[in-house]
Amino acid sequence: MKIEIFSDFTCPFCYIGKKELERAIDFAGYSGQVEIEYKAYQIGPDTPKGDAPTVYEGMAKKFDSSIEEVKGITKGITKRAEEVGLHYNFENMKTAHTEKAHRLAKWTRQFGKESVYTEELMSGYFTEGKDLNDDMFLLKVIETLNLDVEIAKGVLASNDFSESLDKDRYDAQQLGVQSVPFFVFENRYGIKGAEPTDVFVRTLHQAAEIAGIQPVLKMIGDGEAICADGECKL
Repeated sequence: MKIEIFSDFTCPFCYIGKKELERAIDFAGYSGQVEIEYKAYQIGPDTPKGDAPTVYEGMAKKFDSSIEEVKGITKGITKRAEEVGLHYNFENMKTAHTEKAHRLAKWTRQFGKESVYTEELMSGYFTEGKDLNDDMFLLKVIETLNLDVEIAKGVLASNDFSESLDKDRYDAQQLGVQSVPFFVFENRYGIKGAEPTDVFVRTLHQAAEIAGIQPVLKMIGDGEAICADGECKL
């Protein structure tokens, strides 16, 4: 089953939606049967590439609100994140221009590391306050993935994979994607936003019919109270 995810590393609901999808895949029994492709969608293309403001400052300017009003908004987002086991730390977050992080993600995809890379960036950003404008952080992630750091440096210093980002933007326009996260299942079903797990489960089953796959039997319990070979035991 193929699932495309339009998202950005600094989108709080993208990380929540990612976790909801992962829980749904496991619950519905499709682990190991899903191919996920991330599509770049920058929510802040005008964000400064250097000396970026804090998330609070950026949101206050964007919504013409006070810092205190913005903090009230983020409390609701933090609560939603906790529902999927995430602990957001908005106090330490800075806004980030994510173009080079997305280009580096395209490079990692050829090694089958895009999903792990995405998890590392989102976790670092939302829970640890890592700066996604910092090449050192991005390269540290590359190192943890056992990929060639020197080649990654070249990707960051160039415009490599810009065409891939352009294609993602074109695909988003063709599908009418105007906000993220946006999930496309088997090029047939779409989910907009970080919907609850059950919504993803239903959609996974529908997409599985198109893909011609069946859920894998998921064992529940410890299987201690059984009868076998003429003997019953507790």
